[in-house]
Amino acid sequence: MHIKEDSFSEFMKKEPFFLLIKPEDNIYSNTSFRDSFFTELESLVKLGLKNIEISWSKNDNWLDFVSEIKLKYPKINLGSASIVNKQSIEDSLKIGLNFSMMKFWDTDLFNYAKSKNYLLIPGIKNFKDLEEAINQNCNIIKIYPINSKDNSIDILNYKSIDFIAAGGLSINDLKTYKSLGYKAIVIGDKGVKNKKFDPKIYKWLKNY
Repeated sequence: MHIKEDSFSEFMKKEPFFLLIKPEDNIYSNTSFRDSFFTELESLVKLGLKNIEISWSKNDNWLDFVSEIKLKYPKINLGSASIVNKQSIEDSLKIGLNFSMMKFWDTDLFNYAKSKNYLLIPGIKNFKDLEEAINQNCNIIKIYPINSKDNSIDILNYKSIDFIAAGGLSINDLKTYKSLGYKAIVIGDKGVKNKKFDPKIYKWLKNY
């Protein structure tokens, strides 16, 4: 597990944000929608995008869709998000993803992933869950949603943990959260403008 955590941390050093993609169901059935998505993704990857996560879905086509991304871009740090059950972990393992991020803290789910030697990053917002995650030797923790984080959590008190901020963030927030001690942020809904990836992400990658 520690080897996986170490390589994951290396990716965050290279690029301190995760682009969270939430596929709409029509991406599976509409060829032109799918093609334009892959064209855009291709240009982001060419600019150096390294960390991508795809929201897990019960849709039967999810496995094929994410497998295609994995196949096209084997060097990307590719994971799944919004993990809420064992099925989502099994699907992620089947594709050979590098990691998954939980929506909320779930001890049983975390232990299940651990038993599979799979990197599952917990989502926490209160002090009790943080303590539980630390007791489970979590070295990478997502604070979500960041705007309702428990005030008693001071991430600077935990030097050995890599914290990720998530929930309603855009590329514009990156500098702020880095200065607060977060290793990375997750860019979800605000990473998309008018069904296209935010142009500021392209700009950031060009200048980084």
